[in-house]
Amino acid sequence: MTSPTDTVLSDLDTDRAHRIYRHLHAHPELSMQEHATADLVAAELEELGIGHFRCGGTGVVGVIRNGDGPVVAFRADTDGLPIAEDTGLEYASTATGTLEDGTVVPVMHGCGHDTHVTSLLSAARALTSHPDTWSGTLVLVFQPGEEVAAGARAMVDDGLWERAPLPEVVLGQHVMPLRSGTVDISHGVAMAMADALRVTVYGKQSHGSRPQSSIDPIVLGAHVIARLQTIVSRELDPRTPAVVTSGTFHAGLKENIIPDRAEFTLNIRTFEPEVRERVLAAVRRIVSGEAAVSGAPEPLVEEIYSFPRCHNDPVQAARVESALRDGLGEGNVSVAEPVMGSEDFGLLGEAVGVPSVFWMFGGFDLAPGEEAPVNHSPDFAPAMGPALATGTRAAVAAILAYLGTDPRG
Repeated sequence: MTSPTDTVLSDLDTDRAHRIYRHLHAHPELSMQEHATADLVAAELEELGIGHFRCGGTGVVGVIRNGDGPVVAFRADTDGLPIAEDTGLEYASTATGTLEDGTVVPVMHGCGHDTHVTSLLSAARALTSHPDTWSGTLVLVFQPGEEVAAGARAMVDDGLWERAPLPEVVLGQHVMPLRSGTVDISHGVAMAMADALRVTVYGKQSHGSRPQSSIDPIVLGAHVIARLQTIVSRELDPRTPAVVTSGTFHAGLKENIIPDRAEFTLNIRTFEPEVRERVLAAVRRIVSGEAAVSGAPEPLVEEIYSFPRCHNDPVQAARVESALRDGLGEGNVSVAEPVMGSEDFGLLGEAVGVPSVFWMFGGFDLAPGEEAPVNHSPDFAPAMGPALATGTRAAVAAILAYLGTDPRG
């Protein structure tokens, strides 16, 4: 028997979806700069007759009202990354963008947000073409700035839930290096919280031949970074997941000058709020303590960004899981452990006390034992047709779990 998802997707215009995807992939934009992407989304919603408004700067919100019923929100993120694409695709990005500090960088959809946008637009097109299969209100949230944990907050602060109908659940998904046609979903914690810090340690500048006249910030910084690794290995229960990574270190201008400062950045990932607070407190204690031992001034610790919790409400996750199994096939849906990647998606529901559900879908045609390129790599390129088919089907199946009017009873 044909499933409701099959009915909704029976006459989907895949050629149009592919054209949209290729355009988005070739024209990515940096976080909170997604102006052309927002224009494209707005134009597509206008063509479908879907009312919409701008929100959070470069965010777009569409509202489809189709009779009585629940209100469900579905989010797709829109921003690209400062990566030089190396996929070899004929529609590969050659775009550039400008960071906040004025640096011009290459830009790529290296995390698949073009897949997310196109899948949600396709789901909206399919649902508006089959209004007899569902009833209620669907809020389409095209969110900017996910990569810098700024977009969800910007939309909430700009009155998202005062301007759009308040949903009973917020749904979202992410393409991953998994086999197309498959979905992973977690119950409870779905993704890690993430905190990024910039640390500046100060010393005393001197000639390289006179180290006794200096306070060496490079040595100080090296000791701090080495000691930070003991937080996970020596301060947390071995059964408690956490990551403390230093991704950059900058100091000095010449090999024979001991500089007066060094700067490094940290990326911290945790699953539980109490663990997050413990790790952050330990970071600040170690940074301050090592400076004191070195006789150096108090360092400066600045927050770069902070990703909120991405938590799947267990009851709603079970409901979505059942719908995904119905829509994609029983053997194509797995209950998965949470991942250390991070998302600001959870804030959209958390800000108004609404449950949310987030899952991962596969976007690659993989042979047994074959591995796909990982997100944020220069060769990350989901297989266009299979990835969009999976993302669109998963979105429709999950939405119908709340809004569907299944004639099978």
